[in-house]
Amino acid sequence: MRIVVAEDLYLLRDGMVRLIEACGHEVVATAATGPETLDALRTWRPDVAVIDVRMPPTQSDEGLRAALAARREMPGLPVLVLSQHVEQLYARELLADGSGAVGYLLKESVFDADQFIGALERVAGGGTAMDPAVIAKLLSAGSPGRGLDRLTERERSVLALMAEGLSNQAVGRRLFLSQSAISKYTTSLFGKLGLGDDDGNRRVLAVLAYLNADSG
Repeated sequence: MRIVVAEDLYLLRDGMVRLIEACGHEVVATAATGPETLDALRTWRPDVAVIDVRMPPTQSDEGLRAALAARREMPGLPVLVLSQHVEQLYARELLADGSGAVGYLLKESVFDADQFIGALERVAGGGTAMDPAVIAKLLSAGSPGRGLDRLTERERSVLALMAEGLSNQAVGRRLFLSQSAISKYTTSLFGKLGLGDDDGNRRVLAVLAYLNADSG
């Protein structure tokens, strides 16, 4: 994969570059500010980008804004966003177009090489990868809405793991259930969320509904 890495902290940026390249992928460009990030994405059009949310010049949300701007210009551009803290709004904004190919990890997840590279590859493949800490916060919020209040406890567990980016097979292994059982649960929860067979990326739309549950 051809990858752009945008992170203003040199040690973390260098560490990610080394890890990515050690796994056989190519880092085509790095960036340390929001404007540099957008320029790199426009120039290289990578297979996937790793982008820190808070970057210079103001250390607010320049990285996120660069990612959103790039996805408007290049629909479906795969983006894995890194954040210091759990802010589900960031994931919600990235998922809003319903096209998938987005992820949101806490920076501490970078130190788990398997989790980081796995998330990167899932996002590059058009899937989603939400940090388990984000999912845990949403579960603890417990706010019903958008059909989620109609889901059973098991269906919510399946949806939470889908939000992490796990396949049906991986969800089944985690919950000790057969693939046929997981298929029944996903079909049921899609129906309760109003996602019919004509919705192209039902998994992404279901995750978006999940992330929007406590947005009011």
